[in-house]
Amino acid sequence: MGSGHSSHLHVDGDTPLHRLPPHVKLLALLTFVLAVVAVPSPAHGVLLGLLLLAVALLATTRVAPRHLAPRLAVETPFAIFALVLPFVATGPRVELGPLTVSEPGLAAAVALLLKGTTGVVAAVAFAVTTRPRDLVRALQHLRVPDPLVLIASFMVRYVDVVADQLRRMRVARLSRGFSGRSVRSWPVLAAGTGALFIRSYERGERVHLAMVSRGWNGRMPVTHPLTATRGQWALAALPTLVAVAAAIGARLSS
Repeated sequence: MGSGHSSHLHVDGDTPLHRLPPHVKLLALLTFVLAVVAVPSPAHGVLLGLLLLAVALLATTRVAPRHLAPRLAVETPFAIFALVLPFVATGPRVELGPLTVSEPGLAAAVALLLKGTTGVVAAVAFAVTTRPRDLVRALQHLRVPDPLVLIASFMVRYVDVVADQLRRMRVARLSRGFSGRSVRSWPVLAAGTGALFIRSYERGERVHLAMVSRGWNGRMPVTHPLTATRGQWALAALPTLVAVAAAIGARLSS
């Protein structure tokens, strides 16, 4: 139960976003993303403005670009899909340089890329300023169902333990000359995956028994309740209200 964990997303800092309570940031993030999604796809100018707002928020975290780049790479699959969309979509065709693409597909691709990038940038701004354990506390404070809070809590606590076990198994295979470059290596990989599952399951049983022996009642104890001042709520509400107003304005004008 006391296994430590380290966050590969959070970056220590002392900025206004770092100091905001996690439940305030989480509510602001969800509202901001929902507002971005609600913007009509043809409103590219509004989406571009919200993207610039998200980039500005990320810049206030003062995290070095070399730390942000790997975290932003999660958008790569969406970007690839957006680039392919103009070529596979139906509808009127337009000339784009030497290429002929679908006009509706091109508009949808631009909207998808803007919305996806805005959401990812906002989520990264949240992740680099919020510790995983604080995220779990925020979920509990916001009355998220206990099973979901428990799943998130144990994932945060033990994902590094399982990953470390996987690394040790890989080192053991390499030390025995395993290459994994042919079909004949698949049974070895399958056996390793099964062994990792069994070890993780047995570890989970031991952790559960240890928790029950210490009086576990099915709910994570709250040692330090979360609080927020009016100023903190107001600070988090500013970009959120801008996004909501932009979404409403874009819908009314569409």
